[in-house]
Amino acid sequence: MGFSADNVAVFLSVLDQGSFSAAARSLGRVPSAVSMAVAQLEAELDLPLFDRRGREPRPTEAARALEPQARQIQAQLRQLDAHALSLHQGLEERLTLAIAPELLAAQWAAPLAVLAAHYPLLPVEVLAAPQADALALLHSGRAQLALVFERPSLDGREGFQELGSETLVAVLAAHHPALARPDAGQPAAFREDLLSGVRQIVLAGRDPAQSDPRFVFARHCWRTDNQVAALRLIEAGLGWGWLPRSLVRALVAAGSLVELPFENLTNGLELWVDVVWSKERPLGLGAQRLIRLIRDGLKASAPARLAPSEPAP
Repeated sequence: MGFSADNVAVFLSVLDQGSFSAAARSLGRVPSAVSMAVAQLEAELDLPLFDRRGREPRPTEAARALEPQARQIQAQLRQLDAHALSLHQGLEERLTLAIAPELLAAQWAAPLAVLAAHYPLLPVEVLAAPQADALALLHSGRAQLALVFERPSLDGREGFQELGSETLVAVLAAHHPALARPDAGQPAAFREDLLSGVRQIVLAGRDPAQSDPRFVFARHCWRTDNQVAALRLIEAGLGWGWLPRSLVRALVAAGSLVELPFENLTNGLELWVDVVWSKERPLGLGAQRLIRLIRDGLKASAPARLAPSEPAP
């Protein structure tokens, strides 16, 4: 039979306590039961684990060689028991977070790292999806949480917690013909109405009828649901688009992209970012804790713009 959960515990207890009697006390057993369990394990393995010639048993080289794996097995069994208990108490079988692609650089990974330390066996899935699709995943139950920009109006089905803000900037390839148009003048003389006549690369969901009007300026648009694809199209000179400043900062500094300076307004859309959940489905322990971690992080940095639409469970 070899090692089992029970005799692994006995084996490690004897190693840690230094004697059968001390191990028995730590395990709540009689010394003879511990001694018999070790002897039976040695017989089944056909391997001496302790040298009994002295006053107290001394671990053999074989025991020391087996110790690291035994401790790993014991730790895994404890995690397994804790995970089973958490599932019984309401932990999700899987926690899915849908993130708008413009927000992949936002501060969402640090709270997940703390969550992983508390629930190490909880499977977590992170999906990048345009805002409309991310919210659709949320309301269908495919995702438990969505990281999206603030919505133009409140949806009574949604609870939310502010995470922070992200600034989107209008960028264009440095070699784009629009930069050389006579009516454009120097970059400092750009007017926002020029952009209505230049092709725009729009990050949007897969439903052609859905686009956030806050982000669509041009009469002619190409759409993609992928932030990297949008960046590549803009870099290729195929149009301009709104992208996170954190994503394009290095490319602007290198001169391959231009953060368009407008004559009559500041280039930048600062939008608040929310973690959203559905009020129509109960949140599991993982989602509840993640929301609290985000809220605690905000309290440690700056006051929130708006309280959640309802307290997180």
